[in-house]
Amino acid sequence: MRTAFLFLMVTVQFLLINRASAQVNVITPDHIYFNNIRSVKFNQLGDPLSMPMYTVGSGEKLELSFDDMDNDVKNYYYSFILCNADWTPAPVNQFDYMRGFSETRILNYRMSSVALQRYTHYSVQLPGTNSYPVKSGNYLLKVYLDSDTTQLAFTRRMFVVENKAGISGFIQQPVSPKLFRTHQKVNFEVNTGSLNIQNPFDQIKVVVLQNYRWDNALTNLRPQFINGNIMKYNAELNCVVPAGKEFRWIDLRSFRLQTERVQRSEYHSNSTDVFAVPDVERSTRVYQFIKDINGKYYLATMDGYDPNFEGDYASVHFSFVAPEPYAGYDMYIFGEMTDYELNDKSRLAYNAASRAYEGTLFLKQGYYNYIYGLVDKTVPNAGFNTELTEGNYWETENNYTILLYFRPLGGRADELVSSITLNSILNRK
Repeated sequence: MRTAFLFLMVTVQFLLINRASAQVNVITPDHIYFNNIRSVKFNQLGDPLSMPMYTVGSGEKLELSFDDMDNDVKNYYYSFILCNADWTPAPVNQFDYMRGFSETRILNYRMSSVALQRYTHYSVQLPGTNSYPVKSGNYLLKVYLDSDTTQLAFTRRMFVVENKAGISGFIQQPVSPKLFRTHQKVNFEVNTGSLNIQNPFDQIKVVVLQNYRWDNALTNLRPQFINGNIMKYNAELNCVVPAGKEFRWIDLRSFRLQTERVQRSEYHSNSTDVFAVPDVERSTRVYQFIKDINGKYYLATMDGYDPNFEGDYASVHFSFVAPEPYAGYDMYIFGEMTDYELNDKSRLAYNAASRAYEGTLFLKQGYYNYIYGLVDKTVPNAGFNTELTEGNYWETENNYTILLYFRPLGGRADELVSSITLNSILNRK
């Protein structure tokens, strides 16, 4: 009788986990579902510009933080879902990749002070001692209300790596005359070490990210040569990507002091409006190196306040000067501050009176990078293109992160077995 009862409980839990995994299919990674959630940061502890990646079994920590603009106290919980290299949920029982509780409540919060805008700041360090992954791979972090996964507040990607292989590489100019001045080529090789690989084309997957972005990630890459444990990805047209240009920036660390990128500020009894200096097209301008943070942002203040719970918010107005609208295109402002998403919040509207595209974002005090780009409305699933707004220059400083995934024989999930980040200047050949 006891054996039958235990079997029934395990079966029910397995079905619930499978049901939860099936729901992830319609969940977008790195997306905010609640309008009251702002300033979500998920990174390695102490480094707001890093990817949320740590080594399995190590003492490394990640930090998650966000603001709830309702200015009250809520019961937020988080949990993890193991995913494959393409971010589809892996058909693996949660007991196989997690230890401890299946979900954890976020207990650390603080009400805002000093700031005109009221909010509640939440933070938590991951993995916790009572809930942590034990297998490498891609993980989808879900944050939701009241232990109810249907009340999903936001999601974030997380990476757990177990170093079982090696990657080395460099960045160079493409050989093709058509791409020589506008693109960058990532050359790399993989040392599979002691991995048991029978079919490298099925068991090995490689993803290359430019500046940690997933919208233009390189996938489905095939090695040009395989020699024993060495796989070389250096074909002439492999891993060739538009280089883009250094990101634009705006310094919002103080709403009282106006930086050179702030045109003016307006102060009201319960709000602040900041107007950025109008931006212009840069695609035909001569390349000039300006140190950027590759599309990211970090929270900070100039007044000695703690940006987490004392930093203020403002409505920041951006404009892109254009004598005429780009016919057939939508324009977006893009970066980590828009979650790298193309939606109504990041889309700019053309104002015929001012002859500029205009848009507003509600941002916290900090330092922000961004770019402008176009999406062709006449082409289904057209990608984000910066060729006409920013231009492409091979000299541009970019980070390229290479993620190596391995599927064991009979395995049901892709393991993340190595990772490396190459810089187009420091690792240029």
